[in-house]
Amino acid sequence: MKVEIYSDGSSRNNPGVSGYGTVLVYGDHRKEISEGFKLSTNNRMELLGVIRGLEALKKDKLSIDITTDSKYVVDAVNKGWVFNWEKQDFKNRKNSDLWIRFLELYRKHNINMFWIKGHNNHPENERCDFLATRESGKNVNLLQIDEGYNP
Repeated sequence: MKVEIYSDGSSRNNPGVSGYGTVLVYGDHRKEISEGFKLSTNNRMELLGVIRGLEALKKDKLSIDITTDSKYVVDAVNKGWVFNWEKQDFKNRKNSDLWIRFLELYRKHNINMFWIKGHNNHPENERCDFLATRESGKNVNLLQIDEGYNP
């Protein structure tokens, strides 16, 4: 059985108050994860949502479909960009801290990445968008600091 991970990120003013929403589905099991940050970017949240979904898994060597409306994340993997960035030690690349975390998790599983058009009435993508937007709309004083964000 496949694990399905859906994820979306949100950033108000980009960079700005940000959040991500992630939904994991495995058979009859479902888990939702979301967090908000005082200052970050949309791309960081898109990638962090995928990472947090992978980090929530308790086993390795799973078959996983990841669906997101982030071309940044999907193209970086499917077009092989991230593997070239890694070979160059992520020189002059944004979000290298997150990409390094992602690749460590990516290599533990058999992952397929899928892009879906955002705001297109896909139920799981809409739920992720809701979670991400809700997090980025919280009182900024209650949100975490994205330690890896470097403006």
